[in-house]
Amino acid sequence: MKYIRIGKMINTHGIKGEAKIYSYSDFDDERYAKGNTVWMKHGDEMIPLTVKTYRVHKGFPLVSFEELKDINAVEPYRNCELFITDDMREELDEGYYYDELENLEAFDQNGNRLGVTVGIEETNGAQDNMRIVMDSGRSFLVPYIDEFIEEVDLDNNRIVINMQEGLL
Repeated sequence: MKYIRIGKMINTHGIKGEAKIYSYSDFDDERYAKGNTVWMKHGDEMIPLTVKTYRVHKGFPLVSFEELKDINAVEPYRNCELFITDDMREELDEGYYYDELENLEAFDQNGNRLGVTVGIEETNGAQDNMRIVMDSGRSFLVPYIDEFIEEVDLDNNRIVINMQEGLL
C-alpha cells in the first residue's frame, strides 16, 4: 500500500478535539469528507483516523476525528503528518499527480537519457518546475509546461523532455 501525504496537524483548535491542518492537497473537501479515513504517521506507526467534522477557518482546514475525542487526545499528535492511500484518490481528467512524476527516466526529444526526475518544485511564479538529477549527480530544472514536456509514459516509467537551449 502506498501512502500519499496530504497534510500536517499543526495545532489544536478549541477544546472539542479539532485539529488545525496545514494542507498539501488541492482536494480538501474530498479528503476530509465525513466518514473518510486518513492515516496519521506517529513515529513508525500509521494510525487510521475517521473524519468526524471538517470546516475551513482562516484559510486552514479544521478537522475532528472519531478516535480523538477532545483537545487532550489531539495534542500528542501535533506535527504528525496525514496521508491517504493511493487507491483513495480519484483519477484526474487530465494531467498527473505530482508524486506520479517522481523517479521517471528522463529523455530528450532525440532519445538521449538525461537522468531521473525527483519531483516537481512548486513556485508562486508563472509555472512549477520539474527537477531532473543527471547520472553525474548534477541537477537541473525544466518548466513543467506543455512546451517542455513532450510525453509522459507512466506505464514505461519515462518522460520525454523537449530540451531547449539554456536548460542545462
